[in-house]
Amino acid sequence: MSQTRIAVIVGSLRKDSFNQKLALALAHLAPSDFTFEHLRIDDLPLYNQDDDGNQAPPVKRLKTEIAAAQGLLFVTPEYNRAFPGVLKNAIDHASRPYGQNAWAGKPAGVLGISVGAIGTAVAQQHLRTVLAYLDVPTLGQPEAFLQAKDGLFDDKGHIGIEGTKKFLQGWMDKYVAWVKSHAAA
Repeated sequence: MSQTRIAVIVGSLRKDSFNQKLALALAHLAPSDFTFEHLRIDDLPLYNQDDDGNQAPPVKRLKTEIAAAQGLLFVTPEYNRAFPGVLKNAIDHASRPYGQNAWAGKPAGVLGISVGAIGTAVAQQHLRTVLAYLDVPTLGQPEAFLQAKDGLFDDKGHIGIEGTKKFLQGWMDKYVAWVKSHAAA
């Protein structure tokens, strides 16, 4: 059975990030032929177009990891009604120089979690706009705007609330089908 590699990009650097926990918990809902590789973005320099001709080693590593993946999973918090700068920085690096966009054509899923009642709805919409420009086919439905609540994650890092687990299983099933449909094309 061949493995489908998913590059996971978490837009939070916080040590106890809800989004990092969500990304790890989602992997438990995926079929066994899907593997999730969490990409490092905290060591990237700030994007500067002057560096396009001589990208830093962490940028080259990021682009190589994206190229090796069959799909993308973006898990983002929402800061000030947008996705975080660290995520935008990673997106900019991997899309440059012009004509060398590592993201292009990779099917993606976008979701996130926040303590706020609307989850990360606005950040996700902003991220989807950027991904559309970069030619990243993004799963449209179902959308997943999660609010962090006590008991959401159990002591093993799995989703601990049954209704949320059922919803996220449905999301994962659609995401897996989305990635497979693009791999077959």
